[in-house]
Amino acid sequence: MAKNDEDRKVDRRGFLECMAWVGTGAVWTMSSGVLKGMPLGAGAKMVKAHDGGSGDLRFVQISDSHIGFDKPANTDVTATLRAAIAKIKGAPEQPSFVLHTGDLTHLSKPAEFDTLQQVLSELSLPVFYVPGEHDVLEDDGERYRQRFGKGTQGSGWQSFDKNGVHFIGLVNVVNLKAGGLGSLGREQLEWLERDVKRLKSSTPIVVFAHIPLWSVYPEWGWGTDDSAQALSYLKRFGSVSVLNGHIHQVMQKVEGHITFHTAMSTAFPQPAPGSAPSPGPMKVEAGRLKKILGLTRVSFQGVNHPIAVTDVPLEEPAIASPGDLGASGPLVIGDRRAPTGTSAPTSPGNSSGA
Repeated sequence: MAKNDEDRKVDRRGFLECMAWVGTGAVWTMSSGVLKGMPLGAGAKMVKAHDGGSGDLRFVQISDSHIGFDKPANTDVTATLRAAIAKIKGAPEQPSFVLHTGDLTHLSKPAEFDTLQQVLSELSLPVFYVPGEHDVLEDDGERYRQRFGKGTQGSGWQSFDKNGVHFIGLVNVVNLKAGGLGSLGREQLEWLERDVKRLKSSTPIVVFAHIPLWSVYPEWGWGTDDSAQALSYLKRFGSVSVLNGHIHQVMQKVEGHITFHTAMSTAFPQPAPGSAPSPGPMKVEAGRLKKILGLTRVSFQGVNHPIAVTDVPLEEPAIASPGDLGASGPLVIGDRRAPTGTSAPTSPGNSSGA
């Protein structure tokens, strides 16, 4: 991505970099409070190069599996989820656990939850979940919580500690605001404030939720109405990483000590913000789906260093270098184009996203 010297001087608070790279999942490693990522299925040499020591914590994020969806954008979402699971199982070093950042199902039907549970049972790893809006369509998430939210609080929020890292799973899909914006609500915000008050400021924090906790594109409901309050409780911490799904494409933002990442779906792509009349499943040309649903690597050495992003399509086994933009190429800052070779959404979604 070309940038002149003046562009590089933009304050991080205003920094928003949109990359048209895609992936069914990423392996995340927490080392010395720094979160690094690499693609699922990365070779042993790459894993060793990214491994900072035996004390590192490695985990996987997958998102938006939409089990039950069968429209032209992807007529077999179970198969593409299984492809992601196969990459996890085939990794040279197994992660400690998996985070699923919501929209497990498409219509929150019992059969869809059954299928999702069956596929993920192929992993011999713990899986931690937060719901997406598609998981709470019929009963405000009661069925979801019975299956995937045991031990959580309220509508499914939770926290836990792994290797000195504090993980916080937030739910922002139950009481959506006008336009589909996510909402955490007073009860959850009060819980979050209590949850982090006991922690030292040096504790690395990883937050995961479905809808982004920053304003990606409010016109499409791609943001959370009361996220500023939640983030205010985290400003005293030196390392905070926020992982989201919902928008079916990867975007990144750095604000102070907080870094934001949105993940690609295992099911289908969505258009870049503002590039279509509305969000929704985006059909690509025949034969391109597995090139669009690829693997992703995100790595950084700290908030003052540039983030390296690599697009690794499923059908191309070679691992691209950080300078290789892959099949799609980048979205320049402020650019609203859809990824190269894509079409307009085939089934426009509601304002809250697909």
